[in-house]
Amino acid sequence: MDDPVLIAYSFEGAPPMRLAPAGRERAWMNATPRRFAYRCLPMVMANQAGWFVLNSHRVCVVWTGGDGRDSVLVWHLSGEPPWPAISNFGQGIVTFGIPFLFRTPPGYNLLVRGPANWPKDGACPLEGVIETDWTTATANMNWKITRPNVPIVFDVDDPLCMVVPQRRGELEAFEPRLQPLVEEEALAQSHEHWAISRADFLDAIKQPHSEAAQQGWQKHYMRGVTSEGQPAPAHQTRLALRPFNDET
Repeated sequence: MDDPVLIAYSFEGAPPMRLAPAGRERAWMNATPRRFAYRCLPMVMANQAGWFVLNSHRVCVVWTGGDGRDSVLVWHLSGEPPWPAISNFGQGIVTFGIPFLFRTPPGYNLLVRGPANWPKDGACPLEGVIETDWTTATANMNWKITRPNVPIVFDVDDPLCMVVPQRRGELEAFEPRLQPLVEEEALAQSHEHWAISRADFLDAIKQPHSEAAQQGWQKHYMRGVTSEGQPAPAHQTRLALRPFNDET
């Protein structure tokens, strides 16, 4: 079976935004002592789980606190027209026009979300799910400004959003269940082993010369094994999304 294809149709005369696989690194994670944030593999994997749409212009936005469109002030500080950002809705929302018409295979939606684990002081990304296997409309990315009267800057090459294909109906296909852990004896025992191991490790790491202190952190999940040494049936430590190929 052929691999599913995600197409981004570009437009002439549109802002020159770029598309790129989302990278694993984040500036705030790099700044943590000894880069300890990268020990959280689930977060590192989420960093990479999609493609970034990268900003083309340096944009400054100020929300004066009102509800009208004129309460969101937008200045483009670099580049030439066409400008990507406008105040379209009011309510402290700035809208970036995404200059691509995305097309997914039949049965796939596109989650257009904020860049994963990329906090922006004073602004919150507003996410959407689009049926990109049939719509002929382009996407917008909206950010809700949360701090009135404070300049918020979106710089060149800042990720404006992250696009993630999703199979339509997959979430609804799940049958959620809530049940006591004790009903699954083997799983309960394995969890208890992990909980005790974790508590012992956190106690030991407080001792400067302990083995736990030398180790620094438990690596079971990073290595894809349980605390008892049982290997995972499948395990990933990195994603390798393919870049968009320019066929023009």
